[in-house]
Amino acid sequence: MGQPGRVRTVAVVGATGSIGSQTLEVVRAEPDRYRVTALGANRSVDALAALACDVRPAVVAIAEAACEADLKSAVPPGTEVRAGPGALASLATEADVVVNGVVGFAGLPVTLAALEAGRRLALANKESLIAAGPLVQRARLTPGAEIVPVDSEHCAVHQCLRSGAADGRDLSTVVLTASGGPFRGMSGDELAHVTVSDALAHPTWSMGPKITVDSSTLMNKGLEVIEAVELFGHGFGVGYDQIEVVVHPQSVVHSMVTFTDGATVAQLSMPDMRLPIGYALAYPDRLRTPFGAIDWGSLRRLDFGQPDLEAFRCLTLAYEAGRQGGTRPAQLSAANEAAVEAFLAGRIRWVDIAAVVEAALDAIEGTNPDTVDVVLEADRQARAAAALVIEELER
Repeated sequence: MGQPGRVRTVAVVGATGSIGSQTLEVVRAEPDRYRVTALGANRSVDALAALACDVRPAVVAIAEAACEADLKSAVPPGTEVRAGPGALASLATEADVVVNGVVGFAGLPVTLAALEAGRRLALANKESLIAAGPLVQRARLTPGAEIVPVDSEHCAVHQCLRSGAADGRDLSTVVLTASGGPFRGMSGDELAHVTVSDALAHPTWSMGPKITVDSSTLMNKGLEVIEAVELFGHGFGVGYDQIEVVVHPQSVVHSMVTFTDGATVAQLSMPDMRLPIGYALAYPDRLRTPFGAIDWGSLRRLDFGQPDLEAFRCLTLAYEAGRQGGTRPAQLSAANEAAVEAFLAGRIRWVDIAAVVEAALDAIEGTNPDTVDVVLEADRQARAAAALVIEELER
């Protein structure tokens, strides 16, 4: 993967979203090192076709089978088109690195396919790892398979661990930073009246609507706690009691690791998702393009504080689901997806998101996620339970 002069091939799944578009920017910045061979999207025919005309990949895939004919008529001649439920996952064998930027639980087949094919998975889809941790860990054992996280926080932890922990013996604490979102410092009364547009106005990051809402509730950070255990628990022994969340509104310190001797190593850069994307593409090397470089003359302060767990209940719910294990993280993620969809549609209030998730989890039991079918059923049950709670709130 790291031979000098070798062009590394890249498959971008979720190509029309935020992660996908920024991945293509990274590739354009260093065209002598990376070449996109495959692009995939859920149903955005026009956007995917435009990218295919620009990038000229060998293969494009669209998850919505009904879009196949329209896509075929719009891509450059000679481009292979795949369509249907397994189309996105099929791209896993088309490149050295598979960037999974699919939003939500729908990213699970891509994650499993990339690892089972022995590829590097540049993972921006945290839900697949959270929902099916044991299955992902099994696939991760495939020779050649590896996960390099694209989330800025986990990418930061990955870099910090490289600096001082060959294994978990010298590791004390992993600190995940949270911007606090647009509602940091608000009271419960104020939060009861926030709008969808308020929730989508993130102060430091530009992301898709679902992830932006998750950031505003701190569910995104809760999911990242679970993801951190899945990513770093097996190699470094990271458990829930070793993970702390601190609010850091500037989003310059992306995460930190404290070692047993008291030393803390942090990764700092300006908020720019192209840096962790580029890190995942280049690892163990680094990009030559300085995405996110800090101007130390203009950086005046770095603030830190504790999250308000009463106002932002989703973080506590995530810790609880992670500690319970089994299918509880999958059910948490599914119930949250249903709640966020309802909020974005104007069906429930922002403060109802945590209530929907908690009530849905209380209504169902967890089990052992030993097969994909079990995970799918857990996901279905959680969404159904959340739908009932949402209907009650609408009455």
